[in-house]
Amino acid sequence: MNFEHLIEINDPGNPLIEMLTRAQLWHGLLARVADPLPFLPGLESCTILERQGNSLLRELNFGPAVIRDQVTLVPASGVRFEILPSPAHAGGSLTIDIEEPRPGHLFLRFAYHTSLAENGSTEERAYVDYIKAAYHQSDLDCVRIIRTLAADGSLQ
Repeated sequence: MNFEHLIEINDPGNPLIEMLTRAQLWHGLLARVADPLPFLPGLESCTILERQGNSLLRELNFGPAVIRDQVTLVPASGVRFEILPSPAHAGGSLTIDIEEPRPGHLFLRFAYHTSLAENGSTEERAYVDYIKAAYHQSDLDCVRIIRTLAADGSLQ
């Protein structure tokens, strides 16, 4: 399954939305990498096993399932999470890119690639639709958490 969508961060035409800077958005993504617990429901712990330059190997403990992911940082631009295949997880990836088509008009692009088949039975397609909706909600929650961190002054 390939699933991609945009979330608008700043809308210069909407004064009700608190504007974030690119730096705040980037630091919010870094917060998701360093401490994913607030961002991933069900996550019990995260251990960084290895760090080399702009790459990290993490172990994510979800209780009955433990998965490893390779995180690649593209400074001030994006993050890629590559889930390593294991008995607990088939693997896949999530890329989050910061896009700025005009100065100050920020978006996050979320792109998922998984082993789920999109052209299966009606039941399988319904499951894929459910997964896409869950990913979208998780991404909206991610932005909400980043906004909360920014409002608290945690992102500079």
